[in-house]
Amino acid sequence: MSDSQSKCKANETPACCCVDVGTIIDNENCSAEYEHVFATESEAKNKLILLTQSAKDVETEPCEITSSIEKIESGFKLAAKFTFCCGAECMIFQLKLR
Repeated sequence: MSDSQSKCKANETPACCCVDVGTIIDNENCSAEYEHVFATESEAKNKLILLTQSAKDVETEPCEITSSIEKIESGFKLAAKFTFCCGAECMIFQLKLR
């Protein structure tokens, strides 16, 4: 076996060491979580609206969204979880947040 072929993993194509996309996006993790503390409740609500719209822009099936805004000592904590139907949508959503 050639040296380049021996470096390939089981899910790679020996001819070019290309990785099957299923090796990277395996649908094991379809959820993204967001948590941040804002100075005002209004800022937290506005961010949730933006995050929800970003999720809707990505989803092919309805994204399950659970969220809470909690008053804490240093402001208002927004905690949200977005569960998509597949890992690719979750990854796209997370990349849009960067």
